[in-house]
Amino acid sequence: MAVIKSKLFVDRTNEIAKIDPRMWGSFTEHLGRSIYEGIYQPDHPTADKDGFRQDVINAVNQLNVPLIRYPGGNFVSAYNWEDGIGPKDQRPTRLDLAWSTIEPNQFGVHEFVKWCQNVNAEPDMAVNLGTRGIDAARNLVEYCNFPKGTYWSDLRRKNGAEEPFNIKVWSLGNEMDGDWQIGHKTASEYGRLAHETAKAMKIVDPSIELVASGSSLRTMPTFGSWEETILDHVYDDVDYLSLHQYYGNEANDLQGFLGKSVDFDGFINDVVAVCDAVKARKHSKKTINLSMDEWNVWYHSHAQDDAQAKWQHAPHLLEDHYNFEDALLVGSLAITLMKHADRVKIGCLAQLVNVIAPIMTETDGGVWFQSIFYPFMQVSQFGQGIALTPRQEVDTYHSADYDVPYTDSMMVYNPDTQEVVVFVENKASEAMDYEVHVDNMQLGQLVEATQFCGYDIKQTNENQEMKIQPLTNVKVDGNLVQSKLQPLSWNMIRVSVKND
Repeated sequence: MAVIKSKLFVDRTNEIAKIDPRMWGSFTEHLGRSIYEGIYQPDHPTADKDGFRQDVINAVNQLNVPLIRYPGGNFVSAYNWEDGIGPKDQRPTRLDLAWSTIEPNQFGVHEFVKWCQNVNAEPDMAVNLGTRGIDAARNLVEYCNFPKGTYWSDLRRKNGAEEPFNIKVWSLGNEMDGDWQIGHKTASEYGRLAHETAKAMKIVDPSIELVASGSSLRTMPTFGSWEETILDHVYDDVDYLSLHQYYGNEANDLQGFLGKSVDFDGFINDVVAVCDAVKARKHSKKTINLSMDEWNVWYHSHAQDDAQAKWQHAPHLLEDHYNFEDALLVGSLAITLMKHADRVKIGCLAQLVNVIAPIMTETDGGVWFQSIFYPFMQVSQFGQGIALTPRQEVDTYHSADYDVPYTDSMMVYNPDTQEVVVFVENKASEAMDYEVHVDNMQLGQLVEATQFCGYDIKQTNENQEMKIQPLTNVKVDGNLVQSKLQPLSWNMIRVSVKND
């Protein structure tokens, strides 16, 4: 077979947008061992005085996560936030209807905000629009953000937080289009409630940003019509519309699985089209941006989850052990997000610890990194700056309904570090000759080149053998970057930029 060739063409003057750092956010929910035995475990040897596992904090800090969504997820739709404040010995134990588990409420608003400070992340707080609504939401905003002198703000101060939390991003419910949701609503019901809730929340604190709950999946029967209907109600109230997407490889079709990035791209395009159609119909000057606040691979743990007994505390739920092909898809999805930096402003890899997560913990031991940790770590650290419009020349293969390019590639220009960063994934099972052609920018020296490759596609990382390795064959010649990419590989190339 002839050597596959791929070329990326970028022009410094042809920008998509500045990447919002919050694109590389994450998500933690009261589900399985995400909170308990994950980020909060007071009896663990590394736990600090607040019960936070320091080994987990150290691992999260490596991911440079700027925003974390909480407390759900499905959990939030039957959650009373008041259960998680005040003295811990007085907090009630409840049934969690979302996941059929026992919730002791030892971790709540104060703990979450304090933990976010430990990992240098801002909170994205979700409110319950399933079983609750306007009052609970506006009271929570008052509790978190109002300085003092009112019932809820003074209760926060009594509970140990003299200064307001000043939480700026708030999500109006979760996956309200799904019948699995406690308090599921029709689009009109949710849109009306979200409008009135948003109105009350913004009276309490006009500075907050709000995320409306969009479609849970592109395959939802109400996809498109749901967005259009709810935006009719909340267009002037919210700043972002959420969208969620998970992928699996139940068919054990590698090329089809890696081609899911094309579906991901189409999903984003479709939601943008609906938002802009409503904008045009409303004659609005306001643009609704997107919050991809749940995205990942999720399918390995389904059989295990089905076998779990109900009404346990912190059972092992949704603990996918990710393999190498999963890491390749996560990298490709991350590149897709960067291609939409003009509209996707918030992203949350779901989730962060133990539950469909890059970081896993042992109850009495340490932490270990999943395969997906490595590409996500690189985009969160180096996918910063200005996304440049990519034009690729590369062969495609056909999978399902899509023609899939053999490479996904993207260049980001970071003016703060004066470098460009190329992320490129080779989806082919053969080596590839790869070139980057840059216009209207003078390249300097190679700063770093790495590859993540050479593993069996089904290999997982419990033994921690996986690692980022040097990519040694990169040449920078003028404004041309050349390399040979290994089969089925995730690659990153950083090159300095000469000052004009």
